[in-house]
Amino acid sequence: MATTTLSMHHIARVEGHGNVHVSIEDGVVRDVRMNIVEPARLFESMVAGRSFDKVSYIASRICGICSSSHVVTDLMAIEDAFGVEVSPRTRMLRELLVYGSYLQNHASHLFVFAAPDFVGEESLFPVAEKDPDLFQGGLGIKALGNELCTKVGGRSIHPITAVVGGFTHEMTSAEYLELADKLAAARPFVEHVVDVFAGFSVPDIASAGDFLALHEDGHYAVASGRPCFAKDGLAFDVRDYRDHIEEYTVEHSAAYFSRRRDTGETFAASALARINLSWNELTREARLAAAKAGLRPPALNPYDNNVAQAVELVDVCVRCEAMLRELAEMQGSSEPVAFEPKAGRGVAMTEAPRGTLVHDLEFDEEGRVTKANIITPTVHNLSDTEKNVRQVAELLTAQGADEATLRLEIEKLVRAYDPCLSCSVH
Repeated sequence: MATTTLSMHHIARVEGHGNVHVSIEDGVVRDVRMNIVEPARLFESMVAGRSFDKVSYIASRICGICSSSHVVTDLMAIEDAFGVEVSPRTRMLRELLVYGSYLQNHASHLFVFAAPDFVGEESLFPVAEKDPDLFQGGLGIKALGNELCTKVGGRSIHPITAVVGGFTHEMTSAEYLELADKLAAARPFVEHVVDVFAGFSVPDIASAGDFLALHEDGHYAVASGRPCFAKDGLAFDVRDYRDHIEEYTVEHSAAYFSRRRDTGETFAASALARINLSWNELTREARLAAAKAGLRPPALNPYDNNVAQAVELVDVCVRCEAMLRELAEMQGSSEPVAFEPKAGRGVAMTEAPRGTLVHDLEFDEEGRVTKANIITPTVHNLSDTEKNVRQVAELLTAQGADEATLRLEIEKLVRAYDPCLSCSVH
């Protein structure tokens, strides 16, 4: 009996630490395990007993990339518990904050983590020498995301101006227009990025799992809408997420996994999920870039999450330019609205760069947290990643691929999900 065991320890170029183990006997894949080895983060415990006005600052420290998404989601959950209704201007600014983190995250993932896989390099640095224009352009997109988050949230990470009910500070009309011009100038480059990543060769697989994302007719939902599964179109209220999403543990991992409660199916929550569920809500320019790259629903190859992120960069540039110009001219206020803390439960979901994020908070009469649950996108994605690692291993084994090829393609697949393994342990 010929046995091959692939043990990929500490997968490189991802956030956090995790291993992948694949066992192959006589050409048959017997076992696949995503082994997340991070210690428990205990971030729900960190907010227990804290006053509502401190919680978002703590929650933002969960992740240095998705900090804006954690802040926005946390504030929305608090407002859901207290019955706070914010202004349209506040909602727009929160979307800009989330989109700033898209620019930050997608640029980091595509150019620093993913690109070396496709040009035969082990790190970013040889890529910088081979294609300096691509390298510098990628850094420019990351810097633009930093600037957007700073101008809206007061800091490039861990924003401070977004509070319950609104914002404590806004930029000037001139600053809005200056940022809009920068986003317009970035668009040709990000359209090129879509073509670059669409041109890379990947194994031809199709995920059998489902997709989950927020959806709202007529609007690309990142901080609004209802969660929806792609396969059967099942949509549900945010507060009812426990009826439809089941977290569970496995012996071989410190992280939580999740699946559909009704069917037991794995699912992906990602840029690819958003495009599958909200294709019609993308900007015209983003749809054209995606169609040109051959990406349109149903897009089932998980490797294509890289292309989907590039498409979202186009969408962000077009959408945020328009929002910034509108904010420069529109009337209205983002000043925090008046409210009173009260006992209750609040739940919110947003689309963080990596996928759907859940914050579930319970408060006492004084507005102190009594219970919290936070589900990060990687929790949603781990079981789907594990299933599709098996699929690519089976495909390549049947094709007679050598061990080096198996390792590379499996690592490329794991990185394509853009996992934050640290955040999956809670």
